[in-house]
Amino acid sequence: MNNKTGKYVGSTMKNEEGSLRETIKVIIQALLIAVVVRTVLFQPFNIPSGSLIPTLLIGDYLFVSKYSYGYSKHSIPFSPGIFSGRIFGSEPKRGEIAVFKLPRDNSTDFIKRVIGLPGDKIQVISGVLHINGQPVQRERVEDYKTTDLYGRTISVPQFRETLPGGVTYNVIERDGDRGYWDNTNVYTVQPGHFLMMGDNRDNSTDSRDEASVGQVPFENLVGRAEMIFFSIDETASLWRPWEWPQKIRWNRLFEGIR
Repeated sequence: MNNKTGKYVGSTMKNEEGSLRETIKVIIQALLIAVVVRTVLFQPFNIPSGSLIPTLLIGDYLFVSKYSYGYSKHSIPFSPGIFSGRIFGSEPKRGEIAVFKLPRDNSTDFIKRVIGLPGDKIQVISGVLHINGQPVQRERVEDYKTTDLYGRTISVPQFRETLPGGVTYNVIERDGDRGYWDNTNVYTVQPGHFLMMGDNRDNSTDSRDEASVGQVPFENLVGRAEMIFFSIDETASLWRPWEWPQKIRWNRLFEGIR
């Protein structure tokens, strides 16, 4: 009786050990797949600020394609210095929205629109973007409702901007055409660099601020913004889950980004 019991217990323990090993193996495989997908294909990214309003809103969650611009050390989590430059590199097109590592520290993620390509001369004059000496076409459209510095709802001027090449999108001018960055010097984009700007022109820390951002090296690009997979109002609270269905922006789910 005891021998039989001993055999039964031993067999059970072996089965449990085998099951545990299989569970650990599945978990490790899942983690490896997740790392590969995040490194090679897509990376999730959330919008923490309003610098790209009205195109992207605080609370948007999107997928960034890693393969669009090729791969650099910044394509890998924690940006290990295992190689320099880019592999399978493909330069971004003017007007694309890209995630990049802030040149100042090579670690902070920023997301802006690609405005200047290598060799371009970029300037803002009275709120109007100029590329290589030519004003970019912009058309006044319906005012946009946003918030001011004190959180109050205000209506601000909104324009439809069309870049050389035909990419169109909306920008807002919270301070009209008299904002701090509405008149700039000429920026000559260096070889292998890109000039990035937000669509919320008076509330965006971008390449116009050379001390904080400046021009972005090709190596610092992480990927291109592709699609919003989830969006929830910035006022939503983790502690009030019963409000979530009303706070989700259903109309923005699975929306392509341009």
